[in-house]
Amino acid sequence: MKIGELAGHTGYTVEAIRHYERAGLLPKPARTASNYRHYGPPHLERLQFIRHCRSLDMALDEIRTLLAVRDAPDQSCGAVNAMLDQHIAQVGQRIAGLLALEQQLKDIRSLCGQDLAARDCAILNCLGTISIRQA
Repeated sequence: MKIGELAGHTGYTVEAIRHYERAGLLPKPARTASNYRHYGPPHLERLQFIRHCRSLDMALDEIRTLLAVRDAPDQSCGAVNAMLDQHIAQVGQRIAGLLALEQQLKDIRSLCGQDLAARDCAILNCLGTISIRQA
């Protein structure tokens, strides 16, 4: 199939498919006699794998690690387990940061429960005088 057809089957744009080729995640396709890229079922399946990984918020380097192990089926999957453990830890850190941010926003929101003039709004006054903590 041509790149446009592959894009239609995967939901990726033509530009995204070319990006994954340049990034080394998708093998270069064969070329037709008229120099069109010709993609086959392995390209479709690989893009579906990449899409699933991206839906799990994995970075391209993480996906590259998974694909390298997947492409060597006799290799140990220890690298996969280690990478996923690291990804889980990073997600946990982000969740902790978001929970802290949520609490900070709730604390600021609790400063004003009335419909006051903007000059008297405790939230606006607070935001103008404190430094926001980084999550």
